[in-house]
Amino acid sequence: MSKSAKHIIFIGRVQGIGFRFTAHNIANRYGLTGWVRNLPDGTVEMVARGTSDNIDDCLRDIKQAFEGYIRETKVEEITTNTQYKNFKITF
Repeated sequence: MSKSAKHIIFIGRVQGIGFRFTAHNIANRYGLTGWVRNLPDGTVEMVARGTSDNIDDCLRDIKQAFEGYIRETKVEEITTNTQYKNFKITF
């Protein structure tokens, strides 16, 4: 299957609740590469690379895990030449 990449912004009460750690674990479960980080405005940013189905399943699981905390999710398909080796939490 071909790889795709998505840039995601999670909006809501998504910092200080273990969001990045949980997103990291879920992304690894689906074999995704990329990263997740907190932004100064209180949102969480994520870049995920993998099959489109795996990315979508990962996002579904994150939304389920943080139901009531995520107010909005912005997802944008992106092109990336970067070959991420794993999925990590960045700062």
